[in-house]
Amino acid sequence: MAGLPVIRIGGKGSSLSSSAVYAVSNALAHVTIDSSALDRLASSSSSAAANLKPHRLLSLPSVEESRASHVVLLAKLLSLFGIRTVLPLRIADALNSNSSQDLETLDLTDEEAFALDKLRDSSALYGVISLLDHQSAALSTVSEAVAALSCEALKADVAGFNSVDAGDGLASKEVIGVASDLKVLLNGSKLVGKVEIEAVSEIPKIHASLREQVKSVHAKTREELNSGAKIGKGGSRSASSETTAFLALASALFRLGVFSFRRAKLDLEAVGSESVRLRLVELFEKQCPSGESLKSGYKLVQELALEDEENYLKFAHAVNVLMELVWKIVTWEAIAMFVALEGAELTGKGQQSGEANGEVNVKAGKKGEKKKKAVLGKGTTVMVQLIKDKLQGVGGNAADSSEMLENWVKELLSFFNPKSSEFDGLLNKVKEIVESNETRRLPKLPKGTRDFAKEQMTIRKKAFSIIENVFERHGATALDTPVFELRDTLMGKYGEDSKLIYDLADQGGELSSLRYDLTVPFARYVAMNGITSFKRYQIAKVYRRDNPSKGRYREFYQCDFDIAGQSEKMGPDFEAVYVLTELLDELNIGDYEVKLNHRKLLDGMLEICGVPPEKFRTICSSIDKLDKQSFEQIKKEMVEEKGLSCDTADKIGAFVKERGHPLELLSKLKQEGSKFLENSSSIDALNDLEILFKCLEKSQCIGKVVFDLSLARGLDYYTGVIYEAVFKGGAQMGSIAAGGRYDNLIGMFGTKQVPAVGVSLGIERVFAIMEQIHKDQNQTTRATKTQVLVSILGDDIELAAELSGELWRGKIQAEFLANKRVTKHFDRAKDSKIPWMIIVGEKEQNEGVVRLKNIAAGEEVVIQRSDIVEELKKRLNA
Repeated sequence: MAGLPVIRIGGKGSSLSSSAVYAVSNALAHVTIDSSALDRLASSSSSAAANLKPHRLLSLPSVEESRASHVVLLAKLLSLFGIRTVLPLRIADALNSNSSQDLETLDLTDEEAFALDKLRDSSALYGVISLLDHQSAALSTVSEAVAALSCEALKADVAGFNSVDAGDGLASKEVIGVASDLKVLLNGSKLVGKVEIEAVSEIPKIHASLREQVKSVHAKTREELNSGAKIGKGGSRSASSETTAFLALASALFRLGVFSFRRAKLDLEAVGSESVRLRLVELFEKQCPSGESLKSGYKLVQELALEDEENYLKFAHAVNVLMELVWKIVTWEAIAMFVALEGAELTGKGQQSGEANGEVNVKAGKKGEKKKKAVLGKGTTVMVQLIKDKLQGVGGNAADSSEMLENWVKELLSFFNPKSSEFDGLLNKVKEIVESNETRRLPKLPKGTRDFAKEQMTIRKKAFSIIENVFERHGATALDTPVFELRDTLMGKYGEDSKLIYDLADQGGELSSLRYDLTVPFARYVAMNGITSFKRYQIAKVYRRDNPSKGRYREFYQCDFDIAGQSEKMGPDFEAVYVLTELLDELNIGDYEVKLNHRKLLDGMLEICGVPPEKFRTICSSIDKLDKQSFEQIKKEMVEEKGLSCDTADKIGAFVKERGHPLELLSKLKQEGSKFLENSSSIDALNDLEILFKCLEKSQCIGKVVFDLSLARGLDYYTGVIYEAVFKGGAQMGSIAAGGRYDNLIGMFGTKQVPAVGVSLGIERVFAIMEQIHKDQNQTTRATKTQVLVSILGDDIELAAELSGELWRGKIQAEFLANKRVTKHFDRAKDSKIPWMIIVGEKEQNEGVVRLKNIAAGEEVVIQRSDIVEELKKRLNA
């Protein structure tokens, strides 16, 4: 036992960890009692040993679990008073002698017996839980490194790891963390490929689930281990309260085991040598837990979780057994992965010096062809070298590759065993690999933002072009304003949403904020410049400190169309709604509807229901959430948070259910006896809407409009008609466009009121719909407009420059490539979807001609070098 680390228990300010419990329970560490704890016990207890009675301790299914429970019991006893020092000393001696037999029966006083009866069960439970806590944390770390190496052994497609965090807030923190660590391990790898494997693509989700449960278990265990003994009323946390948490851990372990088992079998298939593969499969089937044993282990955990609380120790033991099964499966995945990557040595071919630098052998394509080298990732290279160092010299005297393989398996089963004295070295090395890359970790996007690749930009540019054409068709002119405004300009304009404004750090005494929308900056511009009439459009980014979700970002484009100035009644309102339907029709996103209401009608409704005028805006903010929450939830908010009576809230509920065809619902609201006709504000709104609906009917765009009394629009500056477009396709995207009349906003920035109305298209959600349509219809997007590739079969860059210059001067979109390999040219044209190629080799140069190839048709013609621009233009214009 000499040379083992020492775990000190009972000292002032000391704490007990799961790792310490695990180490002592597996004889990997000594335990010693702090002298101060013994002194305290000596002063609080009687030294007399009278009236001692034999007391039997709880027997657990395994020696490891029994020892773990005794470690926890020892720590709890040291926090009590009235306990003789001989009792904890005897427990410590038994633990250090690696024997639990001495603890089967103890002679105790009545007070000690009472204490042990109270502490025995909880100590036993948290002894086992401590083992689970330590092992699950270690398994989480090691299994991710093994999974990363399997990605390389299987040449799997890991591109999905890059798209886990799309900036929309849908991926959990742990999923993003796992994907990030995998990218660190695989950074620089030339082995990962394009093979789509479910057992690989699901790694971030599967391992993130374990991470989440590990953190939950660790927090509970750490609290209980260091909470001191509780033998009065209440006691320790009940066993039943832990069942749910550890059932979730078991579920995460089971899923990890299932997917690790799948990858292990795939790794076996990837072993190059048939004889080695067959022998390894034979060993795998004999020694690795089967999928059925894994299912049985998990099923037992589930059954025990449903039984009476008396079986909680059996339940904890079953989870511990499941943990051991999963550990063995992950270890076999490591073995199979390593042999798949490094199995050349087993066939007697040896290893190359370059392998220490992360290079592994890749099978030669033809007989006698020199073997290629494939490079591992920077992190996985260290892992492989660590395993190779462990196997150095192992099997050197083996008679054949089969015996050598058996020796490898034996060593690796020991190396990955958490009970092994060498395991901590492996675990710490894996942690070091990931943590040492923290400062060099691959960069990531801030939450709520996105990058757009060339294919996505092609779709976006097309959409922006359609939008600009629609705006300009209606006589609007472009405007641009600063991305940030003075904070005073923005505050007080957005109601409860003002909390979403991004404030900037004070720079030179000016308090500024990123713009929340484009409407307020437009109003500020009109007022500041004394403009009384202006029809403008603006396409620009805005910023909101919102919680990202599907289609909801913190940085996104808005496309605004606004009309400011005096004009015919409801004319600008009609045009704004028409522009909205025109945009969505031409963008061809599918089915949608435009919900429409009037702010004055809404105010009249609230007045009729008995809402005080000072609460109109805040109640509107609540009503505005009806597209996301049920009325019962909104009612609760209005009553409990905003002080309305239940009767008033119910009256509002009856009104907001009204929706239908614009002219039909309008007719209903104007019928004799309607309460709206008794309210002056509502009468004005109904008259406005009658004009608007008739204009929409005459212009043949009323079919997409729905008159909806639940539409509120939470922004404070609206004064008249309000509208909102909603996508009706499969994806729940929320609002994709909205707008309304704001007659008083411009006046807030100047002395003169200028009435205005506008519409804003939430283009990011529209893009998401368009991208999904492209994906569903298997549409391909061409990222470039290149018409021809100038292919120089050689390295004559001057000739490439000469030909390309002629084409560019002729206004032909062209790219060039100078390379001796013909396949490089055709791959470039194919990947970029370039329709034409001008091919010039040595023969063409000598003859003063070029070859013009139509890629799609596969046709090729020879053309005089001097005629190339003219001939190409003819074909492009044909």
